[in-house]
Amino acid sequence: MTDDNEQLHKEINQLTKNHMAIPWAKLTQNSNAEVVTQASLMMKAAIVGRVGIMMLSCGTGAWRVRESMNTVARVLKIVCTADIGLVSISYSCFDKNDSVAETLTLATSGVNTDKLSAIEHFVRYFAQKGATLTVHQVHERMDKINQKSPNYTPFLLGLAAAFACSSFVFLLGGGLVEMFCSFVGAGIGNYVRAKLNQRHLTLFAGLAVAVALSCLIYLSLARGLELLFQIRGIHEAGYIGAMLFVIPGFPFITSGLDLAKLDMRSGIERFIHAFSIVMVATLIGWLLALASDLHPSNFAPLHLSVWTLLLLRIPASFAGVYGFSMLFNSAPKMAMIAALIGAVANTLRLELVDLTTWPSAVAALIGALTAGLLAAAFHEKLGYPRISLTVPAIVIMVPGLYMYRAMYYIGVGSLSIGAQCLVNALLILACLPLGLILARILLDKKWRYTN
Repeated sequence: MTDDNEQLHKEINQLTKNHMAIPWAKLTQNSNAEVVTQASLMMKAAIVGRVGIMMLSCGTGAWRVRESMNTVARVLKIVCTADIGLVSISYSCFDKNDSVAETLTLATSGVNTDKLSAIEHFVRYFAQKGATLTVHQVHERMDKINQKSPNYTPFLLGLAAAFACSSFVFLLGGGLVEMFCSFVGAGIGNYVRAKLNQRHLTLFAGLAVAVALSCLIYLSLARGLELLFQIRGIHEAGYIGAMLFVIPGFPFITSGLDLAKLDMRSGIERFIHAFSIVMVATLIGWLLALASDLHPSNFAPLHLSVWTLLLLRIPASFAGVYGFSMLFNSAPKMAMIAALIGAVANTLRLELVDLTTWPSAVAALIGALTAGLLAAAFHEKLGYPRISLTVPAIVIMVPGLYMYRAMYYIGVGSLSIGAQCLVNALLILACLPLGLILARILLDKKWRYTN
């Protein structure tokens, strides 16, 4: 064993984390000066795999990860096949003489649209000029992307969740009291969640703490306002709003897109991941509701005219989508565009529900289709990833209220009511990715075909 390999072996043995980090610089240092097209198959495979795992770490779907890996592989004059899951990639690279098989994994799943946009820009640049870069230059560029700091502090993430959830509550039918309680509860809950994420607390533990805290704060404020100002207890109907910042919009939507492209492993894993988050969140909400003797109820009527409600829904949808975009680490300009798309698509969905006899699921399908079409136009002009614009725009359409009520009524034994809420939620959840799939089929030539 050479001195370099012995040093690398010592460094690896010193790592104590369950998911050991790959020392890319050490692995590639002997080939740093080589042009990538002249590098060994092992070095080429490392570049392809690193691009793929970075894409996967941002929360995008399997088709987009594979497309990026294939783009890089073609420049390197090798062939790549990949099997992609939620947090792992198993792939093989071939040249005319040899083959290399690798597996890469992530410690956890997350969403980072700003980093995703940077990686996609890098892949497009690599497709044009990658053949002139050295191995060192390629990994140096990827290091810079990996080292990008988050755009928002935990305080700003808490504020984003506060605005997003209070806007969500208004769009569900809540008034000022429900919006205020949701604002405070969601803001503090997501601030704590962000701080726990910085400490790398495991998913369910951080989720449970954040949801429980946000719900307790909402209940405390609602009961306090009821006692101090004689406000009716019906304002507790907005209780679900305080926990809506945990809605797993990205894995829900990307699971549908992956299933549509027959990436079954990724699609199923993403759906189960999203479903487990919803189960934990709604279970915590249900248990706290039982402990506080809280029963789901309808919102008090707002007594607003059709036009007034329409004019208020537009800024509420904008604020809600902008807040969710911040939670996904979108840059301000990207968040602004997603919010404009969401303001149009979600307002259209709500007006269809109110002014027609169409089911909520059909309205959700049309809303998601509208978001997908608008996102495609912005993608062509600005180059932002479609998924970074569409998911924040339609995550506000996810039926969190139905999912919570389904858990509550099934938990207390009212199976018929719970089943109806569950069916309504599942129909809407199915129609949201279908709308984006239809938009992709219409406007994305690469995505339209199986080749």
